[in-house]
Amino acid sequence: MGLQCGIVGLPNVGKSTLFNALSNAKAEAANFPFCTIEPNVGVITVPDIRLNILEGLVSPQKVLPTVIEFVDIAGLVKGASKGEGLGNKFLANIREVDAIVHVIRCFEDDNVVHVAGSVDPVFDKEVIDNELQLKDLESVEKKISRLEKIAKSGDAKAKKDLAILSIYKEKLTAGFNARSIDVSEDDKQAVSDLQLLTAKPVIYVANVDETSINEGNQHVETLKEAVKNESAEVIMVSASIEAQIAELDSEERQMFLEEYGLEESGLNKLIKASYALLNLITYFTAGEKEVRAWTIKKGWKAPQAAGVIHTDFEKGFIKAEVIKLENYQTYKTEISCREAGKVSIEGKDYVVEDGDIMHFRFNV
Repeated sequence: MGLQCGIVGLPNVGKSTLFNALSNAKAEAANFPFCTIEPNVGVITVPDIRLNILEGLVSPQKVLPTVIEFVDIAGLVKGASKGEGLGNKFLANIREVDAIVHVIRCFEDDNVVHVAGSVDPVFDKEVIDNELQLKDLESVEKKISRLEKIAKSGDAKAKKDLAILSIYKEKLTAGFNARSIDVSEDDKQAVSDLQLLTAKPVIYVANVDETSINEGNQHVETLKEAVKNESAEVIMVSASIEAQIAELDSEERQMFLEEYGLEESGLNKLIKASYALLNLITYFTAGEKEVRAWTIKKGWKAPQAAGVIHTDFEKGFIKAEVIKLENYQTYKTEISCREAGKVSIEGKDYVVEDGDIMHFRFNV
């Protein structure tokens, strides 16, 4: 599955530094706005200890983790919805991603200018929210204009969609994001073609200085208070620390983390949270040639999961053989799992569980 998270934020909040640490790509990080003009894309490995366990058990020729793409999108300024700054480019780029990682500056540093002149997490959040809401409102109003003509002819669906669109217009005008509007999944179909920017799931990244990485600071608390009703996660990350970690090998990284009293890097937390935000799970295939992680949506059934490997697997699906990781760890090999009766045979209605080790039988 091709999955993308867009990293957004005002200029000079640490987006590009964070992105570079994520991907080891070299997006230009400089102390002036718009140093990232074209979106940079980094393909990032999703950390998963289960892959390491399977590698130790199977000793494959190669190991292929699941990945997620992070897109570093040009900084936004007030007025972007009207084309100010790089607004049109920003809005076009963000429309393509599956989820938003909103980086907000939560550190003081006189050497790094703030586009608004002072550090204010709520202001930063609201600038981007407001611009996205205005663009969404524009999209909703255009569709309302189109449907009004059709509804006048007596079209029942057009009338129903108009009623739903009116709800969205009212809420967006009042400053609410589309993701917070309480309508049914069926009703959301009325706006599905609009790809509303504020309907996308979001993670807020509080970019803090090194001294605040464990306990946080008042800026972080202010941000948490501002988003408490959004059902959104706030992750605390120090982009400067992560940039240093990215330059170290695995052994040095662990020592570095221990020096700061951290169990894992903030970026690992961000990657895992992004994966979870998109309602994704992982299943595995394991053999001598390769151990591989596969990304699917939570709730998918076995044929859909097989289709991620190849469409023929889904079309000709016969059955799935499933081993639970704990059983694989106990019995050490697939043959031993079979002998112990720990390989279950599942049909088309089997809902794949996170961590399943699967082998598909199919016929085309």
